[in-house]
Amino acid sequence: MNKLPTSSHTGLLNKVPEVALSFWIIKIMSTTVGETGADFLAVNVGLGQGVTRSVMAALLAAALFMQLRTRRYTPWIYWLTVVLVSVVGTQITDLLTDGLGVSLYISTSAFAIALAVIFFVWYRVERTLSIHDMVTRSRELFYWAAILCTFALGTAAGDLATEALGLGFTWGAVAFGALIGITYAAWRMGGNAVLTFWIAYILTRPFGAALGDLLTQAETYGGLGIGAMWTSALFLTVIVMLVAVAQIGMNASRSTQLSE
Repeated sequence: MNKLPTSSHTGLLNKVPEVALSFWIIKIMSTTVGETGADFLAVNVGLGQGVTRSVMAALLAAALFMQLRTRRYTPWIYWLTVVLVSVVGTQITDLLTDGLGVSLYISTSAFAIALAVIFFVWYRVERTLSIHDMVTRSRELFYWAAILCTFALGTAAGDLATEALGLGFTWGAVAFGALIGITYAAWRMGGNAVLTFWIAYILTRPFGAALGDLLTQAETYGGLGIGAMWTSALFLTVIVMLVAVAQIGMNASRSTQLSE
């Protein structure tokens, strides 16, 4: 599951990272930053929802353009794109729920159907959903469409569980964390690697959202009251450190290959 192909007839190298522990740590922290970062910019900084959406959408478009232009996995570009997808995915759900008054039951169902359609078309066209063979442009486009949809779905599902169904932030984080643990156990016992990966990927979004709300919200609302600014700063610092290590290791590996 962790071994990546090195090349293809297209000349592209696999453009996603190895699925190791660091992958999941950065992914979960990215989802939390998506939850807290959007709130911080819109409320604490005072940009407002409209300006924040426009700025984040423009930054995501620029990051995605860089990601599509690269011919191999570049840690800082890839994870910058993931963080921005997380923010934009959160904003899409918030726009539907808070701005347009769409029920969380409806938005969760709609995003689930949209994701199922993406996976169906992706598989019909490419005959694989594995991220370890991301070596064609069409697969990469399907991949990022699915990623954006997982973040929007995860945000809606997380809000549905913690707010509409009344689980609260603590029990929401515990519930989704338990589901991730069950998915991991299923993979360890021989479950389909591609299926369990995507299930875990979807579940990390509501887990990260619940964790973000738990850390940032005031104690009167069931949170720890740390605040969006400090939570975002802490998690972004950890993300930057882990990505920097990955980038340095990648650069060193390429230098070694060139010198041989």
